[in-house]
Amino acid sequence: MSSFSRLGVKKEYIAGLKELGIKKPTEIQEKVIPVLLKSNTDFIGLAQTGTGKTAAFGLPILQSINTSLNEVQGLILTPTRELAQQIKKQLFKFTKYVPERIFVEGVYGGEKIEIQIKALQRTTHIIVATPGRLIDLIERNEVQLNNVKTIVLDEADEMLSMGFKQDLNRILKYTSGTSNTWLFSATMPDEIKRIVKSYMDVNAPRIAVNKNSIVNANITHQFITTEVKNKLDVLIQLLEKRGDDRGIIFCRTKLGTQKLKEELKEEGFSVAALEGDMQQRDREKTMRAFKNKSIQILISTDVSARGIDVSNLAFVIHHQLPEQLEYYTHRSGRTARAGKAGYSIALITPSELPKVHELQKALGIKFIELK
Repeated sequence: MSSFSRLGVKKEYIAGLKELGIKKPTEIQEKVIPVLLKSNTDFIGLAQTGTGKTAAFGLPILQSINTSLNEVQGLILTPTRELAQQIKKQLFKFTKYVPERIFVEGVYGGEKIEIQIKALQRTTHIIVATPGRLIDLIERNEVQLNNVKTIVLDEADEMLSMGFKQDLNRILKYTSGTSNTWLFSATMPDEIKRIVKSYMDVNAPRIAVNKNSIVNANITHQFITTEVKNKLDVLIQLLEKRGDDRGIIFCRTKLGTQKLKEELKEEGFSVAALEGDMQQRDREKTMRAFKNKSIQILISTDVSARGIDVSNLAFVIHHQLPEQLEYYTHRSGRTARAGKAGYSIALITPSELPKVHELQKALGIKFIELK
């Protein structure tokens, strides 16, 4: 008996998982799937990206669909278009051996709304959406959510930090009362607690995955103390040492991102920048080049890096430490995904040493100083 069948996953889904190379449940799948399959419940899951949560909520939502009804029964909200596309693709692969067809549509910005409206006129059982585009479609009366049984808020903290608070509140107002809300988040800022209080059952089960390490345990945290004027030299040495490794460098500002890109280009590095006011088309082009390895290093602000999921990134470098603790978690979580090891390296000035101690304490991690 496979360990997935022990959790209550049907054998036709297990066949699809097996083909994807998923044979053993991860910790979150192990803990979450039975709860979501067995009970008609709200749910709160504290988990990082890269822990396997798409299958943890995806399999229960797929198994709950009644395919004889031509109506939207599941709604998955995610912060970025990239993540929405990824989830949609995974759900589709999970259903490969399922005899009845389950129809999943993705709705997100950056694609013509008419195309999505047309797609939604066909049978749709599950919608994977970014909040802004979903609101557009609701306002045009192109989406009916009155029969939705389950809403998943994936990466809820990222959705809020990207400014989707009002949209989320509106969507939850439409659907609360008749549906179950499953919320997944890496961190629990006050805004999330407010959503839980307003729209969810007080007794909703909570499951935290390796909660002592909100930060992935496969990451080695390092810092280098340097003066601002020497940062570029230190960075160049670091990158030269890392050879062909791929990674992301985080800056606090768009201007900083631009400047650093030019400086590293001049030094002959293969770099590109992701910035807030980029056209979706350019952003996708840059992301494609990074994913297919024609660009080795990506330079990004916190906001632009939302939802980036690229495998085999060896390192994350913090050109400056982020303003907020949560951002350190999001940034460093871009490396060491899917069980691999990675490095998170911060360039700090002597006056920022207290901040390093603060991060260690708050996140339960240990920093090693690099000379």
